[in-house]
Amino acid sequence: MFTPNIRPRRLRRTPTLREMVRETVVQPGDFIYPLFIKPGRNERLPIRSLPGIAQLSIDEAIKEAKEARSLGVPSLILFGIPKIKDATGSESYADDGIIQQAIRALKDVVPEMIIIADVCFCEYTDHGHCGIMLGHTLDNDATLELLQKQVLAQAKAGVDMVAPSGMIDGMVGAIREALDGNGFQHIPILSYAVKYASSFYGPFREAAESAPKFGDRRSHQMDPANVREALRESRLDVEEGADMLMVKPALAFLDVIRAVKERFDLPLAAYNVSGEYAMVKAAAQNGWIDEQRVALEILTSIKRAGADVILTYHALEAARWLNV
Repeated sequence: MFTPNIRPRRLRRTPTLREMVRETVVQPGDFIYPLFIKPGRNERLPIRSLPGIAQLSIDEAIKEAKEARSLGVPSLILFGIPKIKDATGSESYADDGIIQQAIRALKDVVPEMIIIADVCFCEYTDHGHCGIMLGHTLDNDATLELLQKQVLAQAKAGVDMVAPSGMIDGMVGAIREALDGNGFQHIPILSYAVKYASSFYGPFREAAESAPKFGDRRSHQMDPANVREALRESRLDVEEGADMLMVKPALAFLDVIRAVKERFDLPLAAYNVSGEYAMVKAAAQNGWIDEQRVALEILTSIKRAGADVILTYHALEAARWLNV
């Protein structure tokens, strides 16, 4: 009988051995937790397609932020549901807009947390698109001017970081110019540099009430078939002054995360998006999978692919599991 001389299983024999040689470690400090902020008070409106996630009034968002911080989750990203939508998404750049109010309130209560504001218009416009529309066409350069107004309103409210998500050409350069020209040189830009026109966004559009009223976003979000284009988009954002890059979605684009990580030396985020979360929740609720094991395996795969930080709706649950 052959007796193997080399036995890799020796280092898998016990939990302690496996932990000692583990190559990729996921921890609560890796997570950014998305919050959906709505007007009102004592409001916690469950999102049907995102079990466990809700639209929150600011007072409820503060409770969620305190819970996140107690679990070791250091950062939140905010998405707004405005009182009124219009053609230009004007509440997104109003001094008293819902996100500006939320930033001020959160920084008062949890000043040590990193508050990131999503920078886009789809939640705020009555047509549901990511900027100014000329008929059925997005006006790229007119949208840049409004993006500058939006980030300045967020900066004045005390935001720690801005995250432009619309895939508008020149968005990072325009935002950097606006911030630097108004005394906000210290605010970093986390760019959704690589955002695909994905079918995994459905639950988010329910949560943010941001589904387009006509057409789609394939004219500015990327074709899921492309990788070289992702590297070009990332390079342009680096040249325009991005401080961090993001790949979205994460799970179906692990190869893209790896490619971006290998090419650029900026910190890299990946968004474990709503559809990815919803699939895990649905399968778990049907008893088909072990949610904890599957969710942590997915998060580990995202980090193993090269993500430094992960935006995930599982942030609080995963932090609890990891803290045990």
